[in-house]
Amino acid sequence: MTRSRTMGVTATAPHLASPILAFVLAIAFLIPGVAAHAGNDKGLSKEDKACLECHAKPGLDMTLADGKKLSLYIPAKAFAESTHNSSGCDGCHSEIDMKSHGTEKKIISGKREQSLALMDSCRDCHKKTVKQYEDSVHAALVQEGSQKAPLCSDCHNPHATRSAKDMAGHAEPVPCEKCHESIARAYTESVHGQAGDEALVCTDCHHTHNVKAASLGENLKNECLSCHRDAVAKHKVWLPNTERHLEAVSCPACHSPKAKRRVNLRLYDGVARQQVSEKVGVPQFVRMAQVADMDGAGLDGRALWSLLQDFNRSGEEGKMVLRGRLEVQTGVEAHQLAKKSQAIKDCDTCHREGAESFQSVSVTMAGPDGRPLRHDARKGVLNSAESLGSVGGFYAIGSTRIKLLDTLLILTLIAGIGIPVAHLAVKWLSNRARAKRAVAAARSAAQAKGQTSPDDRRPGGNTPN
Repeated sequence: MTRSRTMGVTATAPHLASPILAFVLAIAFLIPGVAAHAGNDKGLSKEDKACLECHAKPGLDMTLADGKKLSLYIPAKAFAESTHNSSGCDGCHSEIDMKSHGTEKKIISGKREQSLALMDSCRDCHKKTVKQYEDSVHAALVQEGSQKAPLCSDCHNPHATRSAKDMAGHAEPVPCEKCHESIARAYTESVHGQAGDEALVCTDCHHTHNVKAASLGENLKNECLSCHRDAVAKHKVWLPNTERHLEAVSCPACHSPKAKRRVNLRLYDGVARQQVSEKVGVPQFVRMAQVADMDGAGLDGRALWSLLQDFNRSGEEGKMVLRGRLEVQTGVEAHQLAKKSQAIKDCDTCHREGAESFQSVSVTMAGPDGRPLRHDARKGVLNSAESLGSVGGFYAIGSTRIKLLDTLLILTLIAGIGIPVAHLAVKWLSNRARAKRAVAAARSAAQAKGQTSPDDRRPGGNTPN
């Protein structure tokens, strides 16, 4: 019975539904925009609904001055659910005159220029966030004229942006891979990228708006330790001089085992105890490094000393120093982190003569935006006695050996052992010679006392009875 009833309803329903469906479809096509956002504009103001009468039409666009198309389509449901719903359309587009809008021809040179112009609207409400962005490496790239550095609308769709509260616990897709494709690919294959739902996203380590150059200071090491809080204690179990290793060796240098490494000699303010950065509009490192490296073959020990002297002339004597750090050579390698079991733990990898990690050396100073300004140093600069005054604070047993110092050390050891031994030997021989002389003198005295010379005897003299 149930089956026949069901079949009966199924058989007769099309006859009732067909005219109604046809009527609805006809209305949808006759009245533009109704089908596009019917039932999806809940919570929108009357004015915003009026805007969506046109802008909710898929395919709505305009031709820019550069010939490209700019989409003007705004999904009604997405905008109704966005945090910008409360501001309304005129919150960002206050310059639009509704009387002439849609009838006058507006010229926009390109999408990039449109995004730059819209940042002023973002600043009106998000002053603190925009200030963080303006201090970032991305903003510095924009100032330099980069066409790829992200602007607000490159990461946030202004018509579908959800509030931070709504997004809590959910990572908002950020198109970092648009510029960092090779790094994103390397990350996906890393131990972090393979963590599934618990995988880190870019902003967990590099932050969202205040993105700094990765090589600046100790920021990234601190980010690692913020999650791996027991890392120091675990390293102390097997790694001698743990604190010094964590200071002079970057995390990826050991945890990206297939990476190529180099020693980065960073210009460091020994008084303020921080990495030195160039001031905006006062470039100096590149010029001064080129002057020190006269033949262009790379900075040697003498050139390093000359470079430091040049920097210190304008400031406090001995203020500028070089601090070495072992790190990977590329950003891709920094993201190719392997499982803990595959990390380098063999001390011989670095602490041996000719270790590959120490064959590449560069000198860097942070630019105004934090990105490193780099000049290569010669291969053997760490093994040169001339570098002692410049990089004396960076020394790895076995790999940065200075042969002259080895020779002096051997001579010192020989002298340290030989001089006391020679002193004791001389003293022993001297005492022995003195003893022999004393014995000889005693014998001579005894002989002189026990014998009388024949010339001293007189005839007829008294003789003992």
